Amino acid sequence: MEEIARLVQEYGDLIYVGSFLWTFFEGETFVLFGGYAAHAGIVDPWLLLISAWTGTFLGDQTWFLLGRRYGPALLRRFPKWEPGIEVALDMLHRYDIWFILSFRFIYGIRNVSSVACGLSKLTWPRFAFLNFVAGGVWASTFVGIGYGFGQLSEAVLGKTAKAIGLGALAIFAVVVMLLVRKHQKQLKKKVVAAGRHIEAIPAEANKPQG
Repeated sequence: MEEIARLVQEYGDLIYVGSFLWTFFEGETFVLFGGYAAHAGIVDPWLLLISAWTGTFLGDQTWFLLGRRYGPALLRRFPKWEPGIEVALDMLHRYDIWFILSFRFIYGIRNVSSVACGLSKLTWPRFAFLNFVAGGVWASTFVGIGYGFGQLSEAVLGKTAKAIGLGALAIFAVVVMLLVRKHQKQLKKKVVAAGRHIEAIPAEANKPQG
């Protein structure tokens, strides 16, 4: 048990990183685990909230901008998105502010809703403000659920709950560490490849034409 606790504490900071990355690209699973970890005293609930809030906000801002600039091209590239985007646009037209504040909780269309907002006539500053508020509500909700589940499981199962929770968090922390390292290696390869491409440009440009 002490070894598991030490492992979780050692890699506990990665939960903040994982929370940011996961919420940038995905959903709430990571935040729920993080909330449980906060109840166990492994991570700071406020730092967890900030990392999740920042990740989900920046992720949806990115998709909004991609939808605004490359919307038609994205639909041609990913035609399966079109039905979901049509539903999202219809709901945006009907409910306006309330849709932007709640689409993270609507399964089935939440992953394309920011793209749909980008395709609409919604201005960037208005979306940014409402998206910031919505991100805070969403992050607070799932950090709170994870924290509450930790309290409930401890009340029902006592010390057994803590043992199970620490084991799960240890596995979770190691998985996060592996994912972060994999991401770093992939990023390094892309940077090296981009550097080689840039270095090759002058030589190609000096070749005789025709």
